[in-house]
Amino acid sequence: MTVSKMNIRDYIKNRKLLCDGAFGTYFASLNTGIMPEKANTENREAVLRVHRDYIEKGAELIRTNTFESCRKSLNCTEAELKENISAAFDIAKEAAGENVFVACDIGPECSEDIYTIADVFIDKGAEIIVFETFPDISPIEEAIRYIKKRNPYIFIITQFCINQHGYTNEGISAARLMERADAMAEIDAMGFNCGIGPSHLLNVLRNLYIKTDKFITALPNASYPSVIQDRMVFLDNINYYCEKMAEISDYADIIGGCCGTSPDYTGAMARTINFDRKFQPHRPIQKEKSCLSDNGGSSNAFFANKKEGEKIIAVELDPPKDGDCSKLMETANYLRKHNVDVITFADSPSGRTRADSVLMSIKVARETGLNVMPHICCRDKNAIGISSQLLGAYINDVRNFLVITGDPVPSTSRDNIKGVFNFDSVKLMEYIEDMNSSVFSGDRVAYGGAVNYARRNMETEIKRIELKEKAGAEFFLTQPVYDDGDIDVLRRIKPRLKAKMLVGIMPLVSYTNALFIKNELTGINVPDRVIERFSPEMTREEAQKTGIEISEEVMDKVYSFADGFYFTIPFNRLSIAEELFRLMDRYKK
Repeated sequence: MTVSKMNIRDYIKNRKLLCDGAFGTYFASLNTGIMPEKANTENREAVLRVHRDYIEKGAELIRTNTFESCRKSLNCTEAELKENISAAFDIAKEAAGENVFVACDIGPECSEDIYTIADVFIDKGAEIIVFETFPDISPIEEAIRYIKKRNPYIFIITQFCINQHGYTNEGISAARLMERADAMAEIDAMGFNCGIGPSHLLNVLRNLYIKTDKFITALPNASYPSVIQDRMVFLDNINYYCEKMAEISDYADIIGGCCGTSPDYTGAMARTINFDRKFQPHRPIQKEKSCLSDNGGSSNAFFANKKEGEKIIAVELDPPKDGDCSKLMETANYLRKHNVDVITFADSPSGRTRADSVLMSIKVARETGLNVMPHICCRDKNAIGISSQLLGAYINDVRNFLVITGDPVPSTSRDNIKGVFNFDSVKLMEYIEDMNSSVFSGDRVAYGGAVNYARRNMETEIKRIELKEKAGAEFFLTQPVYDDGDIDVLRRIKPRLKAKMLVGIMPLVSYTNALFIKNELTGINVPDRVIERFSPEMTREEAQKTGIEISEEVMDKVYSFADGFYFTIPFNRLSIAEELFRLMDRYKK
């Protein structure tokens, strides 16, 4: 069927559309010796040949050779970039003639030049623009709106890169991506390309419960590559690929290939897949609740059984630096007798190694029967590692987590140890909420975040808190508080929260300890007037008594608005835990 002068929207409503396959990996097989995108101006015939090879095999839509056309990748000026984009468009249009659609391709490396690129395409008469291999829709939302304002008739396709588990490298699920794209009226088609093989993409599409009138795209890789002599090598699996793509065609309207595919794959799909099927709105089955959190709350939250107005008590214990946890366990067993709502464990705070927070939680829970809550830090593990950690915790009955971005690795260690930060705290919360909607759906977990009262721009912090609540956070813990000004900040924040807020209380234990926290721990403000209440000559008992007195004063000041207290026990000292609970007993009288 010819596509001559037909609007792409009308075409896809009547027939599924066959897109081309990979440009870059196929171009590499031609051994031109240059970057594919540079060939737009340096080897025009090679680019033209790739487009024509796909068209000859049956491609009805081709993408311009501009996936990585940007100043950074091309090492060029803005004027040279515009020349490259313009040349790529002209080559694709020459190859397409009147019978093939041309989509103007923009990849994630082009984000810094996205408006320049879009303007060139629009000025050249673009009818279709495809954003492909993006890990999230956020970086391109404004650009999409800009394009539609300049020309509301341009057909916009967004395609996301996910792994075999259905998540992006930033931990965002396929369902969440599609919901966000579906919510944008400016987007005409949405789907997935790259990062995933055909079988896994088929599973993702089968399990997408979304009702939409947008067109769906599916362009998986040929397979998962091996790296041989610094080159990605894909399996030659045309028959298997086509079998899976035939099944995928039940769920998608635009079908094609990504890395590792070639014109031969396109030709095989053209011969074996039935494209003569009219468009129908997709996935009419919807889950009862959107995968996007409504912050409805979890019955597993550690405070779920508290009475209205009753203060919540969380206690942080330090996982040991070595293999001796006897002091921690002694304090934990003491806490069992004092109606503690949850014991929480830091995840190698300040980027210094301690026993794993999840494993420590499991041990304490098994030996004391207390609720436990490990901190999950984004610094040390990638998405796979954190997924594994969460699953392991869940299997061992851990149902509460404190989600934090995490302190950076100390500068003295950065040459040997690198922070990962696949997530920040908000994105990790979204990721856990996706797990609640899928693998944890029978018994959801609860999670919360931190409040940074020391941030210079408090409105920025409040917006951050609101994002965390939107991502499903049910509670917030603050850093230890010592200053009246910081207490006032928390008092102003509290009415704007839907979630619970537990105010941090950490008794200082010496003059040296107070100076260390003031000068070396970020996010904690210890005013000079507090430091002056200690002296180097104090005995341990005198200093601890002073620290408890300061904590008591803070607790009195925040009691009226705090939902509870977040006690940190320095050095896991049992004597400090005893004093803090003596204070709590005073409030009950």
